[in-house]
Amino acid sequence: MTTFFAQPYNIDATGFYFTDLDEYLERSKNHQDRYGQMVEEYEIQFIDGEHIDCTLASAFGVNQANLNRFFDLVDDWDDDQKTRYIIAVGEGGYAHDCDPDDLDIDIYEMDSLKELAEQFVEEGLFGDIPEKLRFYLDMELIARDLGMDYSEIEIAGRRFVYRCG
Repeated sequence: MTTFFAQPYNIDATGFYFTDLDEYLERSKNHQDRYGQMVEEYEIQFIDGEHIDCTLASAFGVNQANLNRFFDLVDDWDDDQKTRYIIAVGEGGYAHDCDPDDLDIDIYEMDSLKELAEQFVEEGLFGDIPEKLRFYLDMELIARDLGMDYSEIEIAGRRFVYRCG
């Protein structure tokens, strides 16, 4: 369960916690400050929930205008789609309305660029390298070169190497 806090911009009003859109709409509908004036604007703060949902909320830029869509996406998307969105929007400069299934990004779940370099050599992406010569390859240098196109990120305790196209 995801918990948010609606912090009013009005300093004479007290905020409230909510866990879904219906609860937010119900509580904000008649919310008044201490002088009886209606409270209209809130800062939406992520308080508790899955780590990946917290990172998604940050990349998504949750606010009053997109709260409805955020709740839909949190329920509809799996962790892979959330990860793709976080990388694409938070790191790759994609627009917030992008579809994580249609993005031109490569994502590998691994600890480092060196591990990616080793995988690429093993898969033959640098050509056919005889087994005897593989021991002489400097994986650190290959990793440094891969660092021109690829980056590393940690999302919800998982490490990824990615490239945005």
